[in-house]
Amino acid sequence: MGELIQLKNQLRQRSAWRPLALWLFAIALVAVMVVANGAHQSSAQTIAGQASVIDGDTIEIHGTRIRLFGIDAPEGGQTCMAQGKAFACGRRAAFALADKIGRQVVECQPKDRDRYGRVVAVCRVGGEDVNGWMVAQGWALAYRRYSLDYVSQEQRAQSSKAGMWQGQFQPPWDWRRGTR
Repeated sequence: MGELIQLKNQLRQRSAWRPLALWLFAIALVAVMVVANGAHQSSAQTIAGQASVIDGDTIEIHGTRIRLFGIDAPEGGQTCMAQGKAFACGRRAAFALADKIGRQVVECQPKDRDRYGRVVAVCRVGGEDVNGWMVAQGWALAYRRYSLDYVSQEQRAQSSKAGMWQGQFQPPWDWRRGTR
């Protein structure tokens, strides 16, 4: 009988720790969630500064490569045709972006990361959406595979024969696949 009372006392002592253990577990779980949420929010914060142009749809700010969301510009080595002559439309797209940005502060709002680990963002200069500007000027296409945000700018560029639309070109996604 004494052993039974001793066993009951041991069980009571163990069960007394159970609420404390659950409480500590709950605090630890909340702490992990707060840290994880803070890390997620910091990755979505605006990236701002002077930008270097890598190509017509990629810039770099403070060592961070940023792919412009929703657009696809011709590649650096890509050529297009206008009035029967080839021209370096990939380089022209990069120059157009560089001229637009200049030495101004570029503010980019991250939306995602691409398969190469680059930040994918909507970027603005002086409040103007640079992604949309590139499409409106005809130096990039709306990248419908990822977004329909810039389709209207593309349609206007096409109808006014702006940029690449002044002649013939391969969409950058086809050119990269070797369909030239």
